[in-house]
Amino acid sequence: MTAGPGEDALLGPADVRELAAALGLRPTKQRGQNFVIDANTVRRIVRAAHVGPDDAVLEVGPGLGSLTLALLAQARHVTAVEIDDTLAAALPATVAARLPARADRFTLVHQDALRVTELPGPPPDAFVANLPYNVAVPVLLHMLATFPGIRHGLVMVQAEVADRLVAAPGSKVYGVPSVKTAWYAEARRAGAVGRSVFWPAPNVDSGLVALTRREPPTTTATRAEVFAVVDAAFAQRRKMLRSALAPWAGSAAAAEAACAAAGVPPGTRGEALSVEDFARLAEHKPQPGT
Repeated sequence: MTAGPGEDALLGPADVRELAAALGLRPTKQRGQNFVIDANTVRRIVRAAHVGPDDAVLEVGPGLGSLTLALLAQARHVTAVEIDDTLAAALPATVAARLPARADRFTLVHQDALRVTELPGPPPDAFVANLPYNVAVPVLLHMLATFPGIRHGLVMVQAEVADRLVAAPGSKVYGVPSVKTAWYAEARRAGAVGRSVFWPAPNVDSGLVALTRREPPTTTATRAEVFAVVDAAFAQRRKMLRSALAPWAGSAAAAEAACAAAGVPPGTRGEALSVEDFARLAEHKPQPGT
């Protein structure tokens, strides 16, 4: 099983099933466990993520290590966050067996990714992950918020989620994930991934989303204040802003006044606004008693 840093280090279908059998592992839907069994797919992900020898990569949900090994073959360091007890215990041994020359460049963090606030080793400047479908958006936003040193990345998510992450204002699927991702980064589709590259095969297709960090909009409002407006605008997305923002502003009249002050038509809906528009609205939230 031992291999150098060449092609033989990556996991194929037989390797994945062999590792899973040895661990007595049965993938669970609860944790969104769908393991990549195709080496060409992980090579493609690493290429599309533009991971190079200077990158310290953060990976979430490494599973059995398919993507981890491909990242480790290219990056300066890989830190992988895994919540599953069995997988977390096994992954360092897999790395040591298949990429022994690079095992010292790998760090395993056994923790819930949504609770991670600091990491050992070099600060990550890239985020690359096959994200569990059920927590993909919260994990992505948490990592972008918690580790501002992440400058670029690529995530594999459910195709429908990928569409939402990259959606522009005016799109039918533009919503909270679109706006909040845009606060941190420019997101674009970087390809599609079929179901057959996973074990077990999911009942949905997947998509790749490439991310490039950008500065947030220039605003006097805090991120929390901007995100509160975003949440309010899309809580009832069929409603016009004067109505949708009434609970946030205190009344429909106050919402209309905030829209007017921000230069946003109160008769429009949330899906028409950019992240910059939401930032302006946050700046003009009426104060209690005004």
